Amino acid sequence: MFLILHLGGLYGLYIACFYSSFGLHLYIALLNVLCGLGILAGAHRLWAHRSYKAGVPLRVFLAFLQTAAVQNDIYEWSRDHRLHHKHSDTDADPHNANRGFFFSHIGWLMCKKHRQVKHMGKQLDMSDLWNDPIIRFQRYYYIPLAIVIRFTLFTYVPMNFWGVSIWDGIAVNMLALVVTLNHTWLVNSAAHIFGYKPYDINIRPNENRCVVYLALGEGYHNYHHTFPYDYSASEYGWKDAFNPATAFIDLCAKYGLAYDLRKPSEDMIDSRMKRTGNGGQKLTSIHNGLNYFFGVMSASWTMVVYLLVKLF
Repeated sequence: MFLILHLGGLYGLYIACFYSSFGLHLYIALLNVLCGLGILAGAHRLWAHRSYKAGVPLRVFLAFLQTAAVQNDIYEWSRDHRLHHKHSDTDADPHNANRGFFFSHIGWLMCKKHRQVKHMGKQLDMSDLWNDPIIRFQRYYYIPLAIVIRFTLFTYVPMNFWGVSIWDGIAVNMLALVVTLNHTWLVNSAAHIFGYKPYDINIRPNENRCVVYLALGEGYHNYHHTFPYDYSASEYGWKDAFNPATAFIDLCAKYGLAYDLRKPSEDMIDSRMKRTGNGGQKLTSIHNGLNYFFGVMSASWTMVVYLLVKLF
């Protein structure tokens, strides 16, 4: 399944670069951002970690985007992620990085779960999610919802607006899906293998600037595993670092759609760094204009490829 998906994505990149328009690449980049928000602001920060609260309109919107991302339903995604934090990089971790880059990136989705994952997963209390009717509805009807949203609606859009054939529309849609999936998977793989640890040297997750750019602000991973309840998943806000998901949550909070945003105090962060950190420099922001420029270019790299093809 993954082989077919990635081959379709490669063909979609070929079609998008040589036979399509700049508008189609904007569409691909927009899909990456929107589906990323469904995972990062929705499944991850809202439902898996309960780092903030959201009203019904925002929960419905995020559930729609999370379904479009095709990364399992909210209940299963959150259960696996809570298990990942509780038993990080052990046999009970669904994507244990000690089993190598490939396994933690995609391999864990291509084989049976370790018996410890199954055993410890059954002991998690998931009642808070199951009590949400939006999550129950999505879990019951996840497959037909994903087919209608991702594989029908998102294929129809390029066919209607850019005149591509149905097969080319499917291929371009697969390209957008492959981009979103691999950007998300890098948090499980690259951020657990490469980088540095200013907050806690006793855990495997790292601060990784490349993952920050590609995964829309999720590469502050040593910090996130140290303070998993922080709604920003980083020490910084979106004004001080590339973090579109935090900017989205702050915007929703401004208009009353999100509330009770959780964040540790600066004293708590400094105290933890002195106690368990490596004494090294934090992953601070470069000039914020350049920071967002690199972030946008990294998150929409297919557009960069398209522009290079047209230029040369």
